[in-house]
Amino acid sequence: MRKNGPKVKISRYLGIAITKKAAKVMEKKAYGPGQAAATKKFRGKMSVYKTQLLEKQKVRAQYNISEKQMKDNYKEASRLEGNTVELLSQLLERRLDAFVYRAGFAPTIYAARQAVNHGHFEVNGQKVDIPSYRLRLTDVVTLKTKSSNKEVFVNAINDGSVVIPVYIERDTAKMSAKFSYFPTRAEVPTIGDLPLIIEYYNR
Repeated sequence: MRKNGPKVKISRYLGIAITKKAAKVMEKKAYGPGQAAATKKFRGKMSVYKTQLLEKQKVRAQYNISEKQMKDNYKEASRLEGNTVELLSQLLERRLDAFVYRAGFAPTIYAARQAVNHGHFEVNGQKVDIPSYRLRLTDVVTLKTKSSNKEVFVNAINDGSVVIPVYIERDTAKMSAKFSYFPTRAEVPTIGDLPLIIEYYNR
């Protein structure tokens, strides 16, 4: 969400694990932060507005984007011809930092953003250090050779628990990944009700 603060606390508030550490904590504390969060009274029924807002915050947190960036993506998706939910999902997945994370080159979206900012990746052979850079179909993202031995990348690539989405073709030997096709919403592993987000912005 482009927000400083403990990722575990943010995860517990949103009800989704945005880091592996948060996932471990939430296995034991499956409720929001603070003692009051464990009570039924605290977890009372939310209004439609609050439900929509929470879904938006979930998606923002998973892509680590600002409210302005989220709204801009919604506006563009709504202008394009087609299903707005599908288009919004695709626009978010086309972000370079999101792709780096999905391809398993970084352990978290936060690490992916930092890696892109620091110029560790190339797109079709050209250095790109803008996390919001929008990938096109069949673009190839490559980890620079001089960066391939850095611990953060080695550990991420060797993490056997990472599942690469079907719309990404990763070549581990070449330290590269190709955007094979624009995915359907069902293929994107983001947790969040995008139709509710569309409703939020349509208010």
